[in-house]
Amino acid sequence: MRYLALLFVALAGSLSAQMPPYENPLSAEPPYYRVRYEASTKPGELVYPVSYTVWLPPGVKTLRGVIVHQHGCGEGSCKSGQTGAFDLHWQALAKKHDSALMAPSYEQPDKANCQLWCDPRNGSDAAFQKALADLGAKSGHPELATVPWALWGHSGGGNWAGGMVLLHPDRIAAAWLRSGVPPLKPIEGRLAPYTISEAACQVPVMCNLGTKEGVTVKEGRFAGGWPGVDVFFTEMRAKGALIGVAVDPLTSHECGNQRYLAIPWLDVCLSARLPEKNRRFAEAHAIRQCLARAAVSR
Repeated sequence: MRYLALLFVALAGSLSAQMPPYENPLSAEPPYYRVRYEASTKPGELVYPVSYTVWLPPGVKTLRGVIVHQHGCGEGSCKSGQTGAFDLHWQALAKKHDSALMAPSYEQPDKANCQLWCDPRNGSDAAFQKALADLGAKSGHPELATVPWALWGHSGGGNWAGGMVLLHPDRIAAAWLRSGVPPLKPIEGRLAPYTISEAACQVPVMCNLGTKEGVTVKEGRFAGGWPGVDVFFTEMRAKGALIGVAVDPLTSHECGNQRYLAIPWLDVCLSARLPEKNRRFAEAHAIRQCLARAAVSR
């Protein structure tokens, strides 16, 4: 009996040791596809492993866009990203617009530095774009690498999505920033604040946070939410940006029922901004890249 007990303990230990911390029990069989990249030790590249799962509307011939559902900071939030592409509400939005639905899952250890992925300049921008190309090849939809992006992000994911708007405004149809925005003021220990370009001001952006994040409740862990959003909104609007603020009257930092506003808002934006012909968008993007390279070489 003692032998069996010891054997059970040994087997349990062996099995737990074989289970990676971000084991995803949901298989990625078509119409789902997944790629995963190991952490990099090279300067400027992503220091955490990451997986990207994408769902494609069954029967879609040519994708017109990709909707990105970006989780927030912390191990629990990162693990929630494993199921983002399986969300039926978001799939319905993607299907309506012949778009892919992508959900990243950054394998950030508990209490590790979230900025090392939620600031896209720390390697997650490059990893994301690599994933689009690799998933496009894997799924037989190479246009995935060039179609416009509609970004939704929560907390650190809002920081990431807003940062991508400022870095790649020509690629983005719209962005919904739930409880997180990128910094426009210097913060000690972080990369330099972003600058606002004229192109970024042409992207529809909605800042959404809970009223208990410093709007009506001004104390507690998340009370700094509104001051950060206020700075971002004020500076963007001062430059003529297409930006708004929607305060959730029921929540703090959790997402609550905000999807019932986020999804219809993105629906309108996608209807207005997705190109009818992706070739035109890809050609325009290629021209902009050539012009940018030419400007750098001068």
